Amino acid sequence: MAIRGRVRVDRRTKNLIQRLQPNEIAIISHNGIDKLAAQGLIEARCKFVLNAETSLSTDYPNEGPLMLVEAGIPIIDNIGPEIMKIPEGTEIVIKDDTVYLNGLALRGEYLDSEKIRAAMETAKNRLGEVLRSFVDNTLSYARDEIELVAQKIEMPPLKTKFQGKHVLIVVRGYNYKEDLRAISSYIHEMHPVLVGVDGGADALMEFGYHPDVVIGDMDSVSDTALKEAKEIVVHAYADGKAPGLERVRKMSLSASVLPMAGTSEDVAMLLAYEKGANLIVAVGTHSNVLDFLEKGRRGMGSTFLVRLKVGSILVDAKGVSRLYRSRVKVRYLAQVIAAALLPFAAVAVISPPIRQLMKLVIIQFRMLLGL
Repeated sequence: MAIRGRVRVDRRTKNLIQRLQPNEIAIISHNGIDKLAAQGLIEARCKFVLNAETSLSTDYPNEGPLMLVEAGIPIIDNIGPEIMKIPEGTEIVIKDDTVYLNGLALRGEYLDSEKIRAAMETAKNRLGEVLRSFVDNTLSYARDEIELVAQKIEMPPLKTKFQGKHVLIVVRGYNYKEDLRAISSYIHEMHPVLVGVDGGADALMEFGYHPDVVIGDMDSVSDTALKEAKEIVVHAYADGKAPGLERVRKMSLSASVLPMAGTSEDVAMLLAYEKGANLIVAVGTHSNVLDFLEKGRRGMGSTFLVRLKVGSILVDAKGVSRLYRSRVKVRYLAQVIAAALLPFAAVAVISPPIRQLMKLVIIQFRMLLGL
């Protein structure tokens, strides 16, 4: 059966998703479709995905293609660069594994769940080899970036006060919406400093929050979010080059520049830490090997070092929504934790330091339960 539809075309899937309308066909050039990209395409309700490159990674079992197919969105894979030349808005015809346009026929591989699962299993079998290489690279990068933890880093002066406060750092990572929803009561009660890392600023605005600080290289944050932010910090390369600064200046906005190695989310955590934050809560950040394989990074040296430095005050809220949706009844979980906390409560009455610890425990407990 032939399928007809209008296409949207972009080499960057995250940009295409912003323009994609329901029942349109997405034409992308995405090697190894990750979960975040798949989630965006599903939420945009596209009809079909045509990929110029290979949707399945050979390095790790990426879940994006399976998510798409299970959501009823077919994929024709590895069509080649010619597919990217189709003008956006054109109506095309798809039949079996071939795309037709004005007498032109472009053929790829039609992916079904059986093919995807087999490829994921193959990738899983060689994951050990990939992980060994990844760890070697991580340690190599860590040696080069050791100054991130070995010395105090000078931060730009900001009007936003971090000293003694809770700081919520939001990255637009996989399941960020569910996690933000799960900790909404924490945000309303504690009023943390709100830091959006690039598109994380838009994530905050989706939930009605106004970012205090936007930090990043400015490649995926909207103009609206930049205008709404109280302050902007452009993450520059270690040599001082800051490509994102030009965009901010064109909008007649002021910004501070922070040159540093590592990812923008690493820099956001260091900024909060060096400015004296009492607690850092992170949503949507990339914190494990599979996250970094999805991003195509060869190592996570800076992230390893930064989390080593800020770990004593860091609460990672990534995935908290999945715990909240678990089958364990909240009432039973609360009873178990309450019983375990009774001895601590007795000591806390006479010990000020433990009272502070108890406050942090209670906050984390409420975040986990979405209370």
